Amino acid sequence: MKVLITGANGFVAKNLLVHLAERMDIEVVPFTRQNDLDDLDNLVDEVDFVFHLAGVNRPKTEAEFAEGNADLTKMLCEACSKTGRSIPILFSSSIQATLDNPYGKSKLEAEKVIRSYSEQNNVPVYIFRLPNVFGKWSKPNYNSVVATFCHNIGQELPIQINDPSHLVRLVYVDDVVKHFISVMEGTVQQNGFCEVAPVYEITVGELADKILSYKGSRESLVTEPVGTGLDRALHSTYLSYLKPEQFSYPLIKHGDERGVFVEMLKTKDSGQFSFFTAHPGITRGGHYHHTKTEKFLVLKGNALFKFRNVVTDEYYELETNGDEPVVVETVPGWTHDITNVGDEEMIVMLWANEIFDRDNPDTYAKPL
Repeated sequence: MKVLITGANGFVAKNLLVHLAERMDIEVVPFTRQNDLDDLDNLVDEVDFVFHLAGVNRPKTEAEFAEGNADLTKMLCEACSKTGRSIPILFSSSIQATLDNPYGKSKLEAEKVIRSYSEQNNVPVYIFRLPNVFGKWSKPNYNSVVATFCHNIGQELPIQINDPSHLVRLVYVDDVVKHFISVMEGTVQQNGFCEVAPVYEITVGELADKILSYKGSRESLVTEPVGTGLDRALHSTYLSYLKPEQFSYPLIKHGDERGVFVEMLKTKDSGQFSFFTAHPGITRGGHYHHTKTEKFLVLKGNALFKFRNVVTDEYYELETNGDEPVVVETVPGWTHDITNVGDEEMIVMLWANEIFDRDNPDTYAKPL
């Protein structure tokens, strides 16, 4: 399939282009501001589908709204009509098309042109009235509050909030691209207005707080729940605005004659991750917990785990090594330790079901 993308240098188009480049069955024809409008006739000559993503939202004069939105759309539709073929058009409009402002009026006029093209040529068209789109590669300090906050907070620049309670509606660029591709593939049969889901609603103040928490997690090591929904998308977007020299951050290493201990990541409700080392012959542990649980995974070396029930005195031991991954769990009421029984340094990954609390460690010394 051969597709034309107008506004190919824009934010949404960049994301779409990357997704389409992952496929072997799509050939992309880009149209940008570097092209002459007269190029449209030749560019659409053999295409099977058009993503019309070009538009003007920050012009120098109001006249550019009409030129970059309505007039360009009219020339595109005329070029498609001249081919005599049925070329579907997907148009990225805006929720502002319902508002009485120059930008909204120009988008509404472009929608009318698209719908007229559909009726006159019996061709399906797909009009997406998008709210604020956010995600990687959006230009900060332009027209996206998410991009501006992510960039400025990541680079330790000030942000300005005029009304923290102001509600914004957002869609994530990956969701937009997913819907766009579904339309191209014909899995969306709706002709006319289409919607992207999910649409997230959040206040400006809450948005800033979330992004600030992502930045702060590097120091506290406590990550936010960023695995689903808005948090997943927003956290990913925030990271995309970091410079390469910000891709890493240091951790605190606690060391003594036994080896080192390093905390890597903490969660608010699912525990924390860390690792430790032990020199040959060294034993760590020698304590029990009432409620706390842990999972150990030996990454390198040979380990002897020993357990003893603090009430019945029942004893158990087992050996594991870094060549055969085995998770060993500590069980409440059993004192336990781990000994490096090999000839090299032992490295062990550790997960605990709760963040360590110095005031309530739930850790009681009882050597085996």
